[in-house]
This record gives sequence, C-alpha cells and structure tokens, in this order.
Amino acid sequence: MKRSLISLAIGLASLGAFNASANINIDKQINQVEDKVIEWRRDFHQHPELSNRETRTAAIVARHLKALGMQVETDIAYTGVVGILKGGKSGPTVMLRADMDALPVTEKADVPFKSLVTTKYNGVDVGVMHACGHDTHVAMLMGAAEVLAAVKNELHGDIMFVFQPAEEGAPQGEEGGAELMLKEGIFKKYQPDVAFGIHVMAGLNSGQIGYRSGPIMASADRFEITVKGKQTHGSSPWGGVDPISVAAQIVSGVNHIVSRQIDITKEPAIISFGKIAGGVRNNIIPDSVEMVGTIRNFDMDNRQQIFEKLTTTATHIAKASGAEAQVNIFKGYPVTVNNPELTAQMLPTLKNIVGKDNLFDVPKVTGAEDFAFYAQQVPGLFLFLGGTPTGQDVKTAPTNHSPYFYVDESTLKVGTKAMSQLAIDYLAAQQKN
Repeated sequence: MKRSLISLAIGLASLGAFNASANINIDKQINQVEDKVIEWRRDFHQHPELSNRETRTAAIVARHLKALGMQVETDIAYTGVVGILKGGKSGPTVMLRADMDALPVTEKADVPFKSLVTTKYNGVDVGVMHACGHDTHVAMLMGAAEVLAAVKNELHGDIMFVFQPAEEGAPQGEEGGAELMLKEGIFKKYQPDVAFGIHVMAGLNSGQIGYRSGPIMASADRFEITVKGKQTHGSSPWGGVDPISVAAQIVSGVNHIVSRQIDITKEPAIISFGKIAGGVRNNIIPDSVEMVGTIRNFDMDNRQQIFEKLTTTATHIAKASGAEAQVNIFKGYPVTVNNPELTAQMLPTLKNIVGKDNLFDVPKVTGAEDFAFYAQQVPGLFLFLGGTPTGQDVKTAPTNHSPYFYVDESTLKVGTKAMSQLAIDYLAAQQKN
C-alpha cells in the first residue's frame, strides 16, 4: 500500500512553484460554517468520551457526513468513522484525519461549556475532559467536510475523511487508534495517496500554524524491568541479593545509553524512568523491584538500538550482582515524519492562509502521535494549530493535557480552512502535473 516517495518527489518537482487553488474560492463556505464548527466543538467538549468509547461523537459525525451525501462506514476500530467524498473529476485521494477521544482529566478551566462528565478509568472514578483539543479537531474536520462537499464538482479527485478513536491509547487489554484502523483495512479499501492531520497546541497563538519537514514528533515506547534478587534482613545484606541496589545501578547504566552509546548528532533520544517500586519495610531487603519508564526518539534505527542496549545493560548489570533482570519493551507510536517533498509543496498553501508571519518552522516535539502510522504508509503532513489567545504568552499558557487547557475558538476557522485548502490545492497540483 506504500506509495513510492521517489515518484512523489519527481511529480512534485515537476510542478515547480505551482501555487494555486484550482480557482476554487471557499471563503464564503468557510464563513458560513464557522458558527457551526464552534457549536459542534462546544457540544463535543461538554460530552467527552474516552478512547474506544466515542459512540456519541461518532454517531454525530456519521449523521453529518451522510447528510452531505457521502459514502460512510462506521464501527471501524470500535468507533471510527470514514466518509468518502467523490470529486467531480478524476484524480488521487486525499485523506484528512481527526481524532475523537478525550482524557481522564477533571476539567478546571472556567468555560460555560465545561465538562462535568465522570466515568471509571482502570477501576478509578475520574473526570473526563478534552484536555488535548480533539473536540476541536472533530469540529474542524466536520466543517471542512461541509466546505468541500459544497465544491465537490470542482475537485480533481476524492477526499477520505477519517474520524479516529483512541489516539491517546486504547484501554488496557484492547487494541485501538490508527494502528487498528489500518489493521482493519481502511487504506487497502480506500487507497489514499497522501494524509493530512492537524493538532491544536498551546505553544502557538491563535491563527498561527507550525510545521516541520522530516521528523516532527517522537516515537513513544514503554519499558518494564523486573529485578529479581533474594530477600534478606536489612542488617545482613550479604545474606541475600539486594534488588534495590541493582535497580539503582541499572538507572545509572541506562542513562549512559543515550549519552555514550547512541549517535545523538543524528537525532535526539530520551530514556526516562517514571516509577521504581519495591519493598514494604525499612529493615527488609525485598525479593524484587519493578521499574517502569518511557523511551522517546526521532530515528527508527536509533529506536531499535536503544531497545537492544536497554535489554543488554539491565540484564548484564543484574547478572554481575547475582540478580536477574527481566526486560519487556512495549512498542508504542513510531516517529511522526512529515514527508519533505509534500511539506515543501504545501507551504505556499499554508502561507496563503495565515501569512508568512504566522507560519513557523517549529522544533521537534518529544510528545508522540499515532498519525505516524498513516505517514508510514503514504506521504503525510502533520501540522500544529495555535490555540492560545492572541496576546497571551504561550510560555505561561496551560499546556495540552492540563486540566486548565483552553482553546481560543477564533482559531477554528483557520484550522477548517487549512484542512479544506490543503486538500483542494493538493488535488489541483496533481491535475496540473
């Protein structure tokens, strides 16, 4: 299903400085849909749903797409929705994606449409909040669907709208998200040529767009290390094998992997321990210690090296002390990579929308995104849309995943137009090729 990046590069290079929108002016449609987008966003914000449980959201999306005359498929990867808009002229297929799930966060932002939803998460009573802005993603893509449906007869190709569940990760024991949607065959069935995605971010002001060619977001993997020793009295440590001491040595050794064994001039990497647990009493050396952490990285080869070196380091340090270390690495999201040729081709579109002063080549982000799975299959472009009100210092704004996270609704119009115009201009460029 992978498209040849070489053929894409040749096609885009032949277009030179092409910068047109097929003479399709969508400003009127964007203005007409703006209030609807805001209304949808507020509704989704008041009724957030956790990963793989987005049934209400998905039902609203599906009804909207069907009302626009699209071919609609539901219940993909639990609650996912795909809508296909057929253009009036032949051409490639552009995929536009929005994620639908919320987070187990109790909202503290003072907004009139504040979430009061509670549920159980891993057996614990929690609040539920769109603390990462996925409510805005859904609303903006619904708006883009309406805009593009209004001009479908002028489109040189088709649009694939993907409303995806579980971007924040599936519940324990379940699969989910982009990986499961691909596993269930959406790309094999609908065969998109490129994929576009957008994410609101507190680190930019409203109406600003951030992009980066190449790796833009890190891979995210989880590891668990169980150090098995031999319990003994704290007054006579020589009578057993101290897994706490071994765990401390493993932390030190693992910290040397990135600083001494990985070529970080290629791409940066991070290994962090988030939890170390063992023992119940001050004078009892326990049998075992559990260690949990995360790996972040921007290069897939480095990623594999880190996996191997983490296992080797932990097991050998433990063995040297007479203990045993069991290492389990759970692969999460791969590196999110923006195709360089596609990125370069679409920059004029973005400049036309927000102006060059509001378009930023942003630094790499060590957070992760499962849009990465789509971008492994076809050329992808993932963008950041500012959500912090103009005039407010983004450095002091509550970050994504904060209970105080807030998105200025004036930015939704920009995001709706960006998604719409990216599709229009890409299709027009391919027709010109």
